[in-house]
Amino acid sequence: MTAGSRAPRPRLPRISRFGSLYGKFTLFLAVMCCVVAAVLGTLVHVIVTRQTVHQARVEALQRLDSAARAYSAGDPVHHQAVLNPPGLPTQLREMALHGRRGTALGDDNGTATMWAATPAAGGVLATRLDYRHSAATIDGLDRAIIGSSTLAIGGTLLIGVFAVSRVTRRLHRTADVARRISAGDLDARVADPRSTDPSKPQDEVAAVSAALDAMAATLQGRLQSEQRFTADVAHELRTPLAGLQASADLLPPGRPTELVRDRVQALRRLTEDLLEISRLDSLTERADLDAHQLGQLAERAVRASGLDAEVRVVRDACVVTDRRRLERVLSNLLANAHRHGRPPVTLTVDGPVVTVRDHGEGYPDYLLEHGPQRFRTQPTGSGGKGHGLGLTIAVGQARIIDAELTFANATDGGAVTVLRLPEYEDDGEADTGTL
Repeated sequence: MTAGSRAPRPRLPRISRFGSLYGKFTLFLAVMCCVVAAVLGTLVHVIVTRQTVHQARVEALQRLDSAARAYSAGDPVHHQAVLNPPGLPTQLREMALHGRRGTALGDDNGTATMWAATPAAGGVLATRLDYRHSAATIDGLDRAIIGSSTLAIGGTLLIGVFAVSRVTRRLHRTADVARRISAGDLDARVADPRSTDPSKPQDEVAAVSAALDAMAATLQGRLQSEQRFTADVAHELRTPLAGLQASADLLPPGRPTELVRDRVQALRRLTEDLLEISRLDSLTERADLDAHQLGQLAERAVRASGLDAEVRVVRDACVVTDRRRLERVLSNLLANAHRHGRPPVTLTVDGPVVTVRDHGEGYPDYLLEHGPQRFRTQPTGSGGKGHGLGLTIAVGQARIIDAELTFANATDGGAVTVLRLPEYEDDGEADTGTL
């Protein structure tokens, strides 16, 4: 199947909010801030708690040693000591009964208390130290750690998000320029200030932007050179072709003359196609848009092509298009179907959608995957004739009239080409006759 045009415009993937660099960096920064705050807060809490408990234990043991000495000397039990107190923690009591002294945090009638106990005649001698102030100090420290950590995390996130947002904005601009270039706007440039101003510090985003701008400039230069070459060749060929046509008309009738005239006509069509392609590539063509009944245009295009095709109007529609360019698209699609497919060829109008189908071998894989490519043909049952520009022109003209042209193969065989046109919309009464 003949094909000849640019590949379909590549669609760059749209980045979701949470899958973007911005979202990932924000999540990473938040997690790291929380981890650092949790580690530092836990470390401070543990160190201060240990110091506070140690100081309370030292003071409780000092009181216990003083009370134990007085009790051993036969003095009455010190006012800060208690013999066999009922509120003594069980583990500390067991330790003292086994001949060891120690300390333990406990509760004395609802009051946080640091207990110290030692064995004594008649049981266990214990002292207690009010631990409420120390416990309140630790609780206050914990609240301060949580508050300061929250402020630190919030401040770090704000600063980090602001910093990374500047980078992501530059990346988004670079991606937007890449999309514009892929859509055919070769004049688009990133022009990142860091890449254009040597006095500013360079970074990776600036390097990518500069590389993209350089690639676009090189691509634009090469395409313009190709377009100029194509146009120049086509223009230069017109003069000798006119001479060949005149010479062929002077030849005597016969089979050789018919062959010469046929080849001259083929060369003239090729030259005209090359000129048309050069105009389409220059992106200077403008459509003469108007409202038309699509069914009438389709029937007119089939009659003008002189090709055998069945027209089916399932549902007519008024579309906004350029009549001449639309007829050119449809005639090229019909010619392609007859040249490379097999009859019957049908042209179906269903609303603003035109479908051209043949019953041949279908489009080749490379065309379905990459779109029509000029000067590339694939041998088929008809010998693979053609120069590969018919679909090129169809795609280019469809782009100018803001129509979408897609290529597919039918499940039961045959090539299917679908042309979607912009439908005419008017709140009031409109004249939809074909001009």
